[in-house]
Amino acid sequence: MRRICFAISIGLMTAVLAVGPSAARAQGAFELVSGKAFDSAVPKDFYLEGNAIPTQKRNAALLKTTTGARVLFALIDTTGYSSQIQQKYEGMIISESKITLCGMAIGVGSYGFGFTKPAATSAEEAKFFVYDQAGGKVVECALKKDAELKQPVPLQVVVAKGGPAKLYLGKNWLEVK
Repeated sequence: MRRICFAISIGLMTAVLAVGPSAARAQGAFELVSGKAFDSAVPKDFYLEGNAIPTQKRNAALLKTTTGARVLFALIDTTGYSSQIQQKYEGMIISESKITLCGMAIGVGSYGFGFTKPAATSAEEAKFFVYDQAGGKVVECALKKDAELKQPVPLQVVVAKGGPAKLYLGKNWLEVK
């Protein structure tokens, strides 16, 4: 009888340990990816509206979702492109799964993004825009400002434990779910 109880206990512990990591991952949020996986994921150029625009690897972030899909955010270098492209695009997004930006869903695919910054003395919020590959607007929302941020960088992603990720563009940010 003791052997049967022991065998059942071992079986239950094995099942809990096997399910544990996936259950913990499902409850978690995003995970930042670095190293070789990051290096191989960032493309040299990004295609938007008929232009192959160089990406800025130093201003890029790769996230892994709870399902294992990846989402890449990076700034692009529009220097030397038309003023229309320079005014519209700041960066790119490549997503292997459906994600939510500013409470609005975007599907699997690649997108360009841009944002407008109000004057330094203005109380207005910055606006964030996401465009499909052909330049059609997909998402528009206001960015929140983090006045407490001491050392802003052009692009960074902060992953809160058990919460959504935040895409920072300088001191402005939006939620990624």
